[in-house]
Amino acid sequence: MFTGIVEAVGTVSSLEKHDDTSSGGGGTSLTISDCAEILTDANLGDSININGTCLTITEYDAHSFKVGVSPETLRRTNLSSLESSSHVNLERAVSASTRMGGHFVQGHVDTVATILSITPDGNALTFRLQPRDTDVLKYIVEKGYVALDGTSLTITKVVEESENNSGWWEIMLIAYSQEKVVMAQKSVGDAVNVEVDMLGKYVDKCVRVYLKENKGQPSAPLQNLIGNYEGRVANS
Repeated sequence: MFTGIVEAVGTVSSLEKHDDTSSGGGGTSLTISDCAEILTDANLGDSININGTCLTITEYDAHSFKVGVSPETLRRTNLSSLESSSHVNLERAVSASTRMGGHFVQGHVDTVATILSITPDGNALTFRLQPRDTDVLKYIVEKGYVALDGTSLTITKVVEESENNSGWWEIMLIAYSQEKVVMAQKSVGDAVNVEVDMLGKYVDKCVRVYLKENKGQPSAPLQNLIGNYEGRVANS
């Protein structure tokens, strides 16, 4: 579990497609350097968040570490596009003393999104993003949380999918964050890892199970909630 508060930005030393070493396990491995500050308490087998993806440390020294990357992770995330010298967001797993400055982040990427535009707004930057899997848009709500490349960010605007629009959302990156995360280094057309708020997914699943068990008939409170939502959508 993570918080989405990036601790360090590391540098990709290598992305080996077939690593036959004991720490590579015969699969794809990723080595990250320039991150000594988060390795002081590292152990083999620790979970670490790399650009929003929870991976396991298989080898490390004072300044770098290696992780294995599964085929599913390569398909689901933007990690396969990393090259030597690419920068990545890093965060260690939470501990009992961690302050929850962001939100609950699992490091389980739901999809990737493409940056449609980057617009300056004062000293901040507004990013507009469109997901590859538009089904995640149902979990994207204005003023809600989303993890982008592992960074906990607040959604400032949402446009739902329609016949004439594929759907997108916007976030704003303040000046301080621009210096601390990789998002500010990206350009229009680049891919960003997306993890939606897991609480929204649990609520969605609970409602769908409830409706299935009750043959699609919502209770009075749920019916009122649906009616209020439909009214807001109709008036928006």
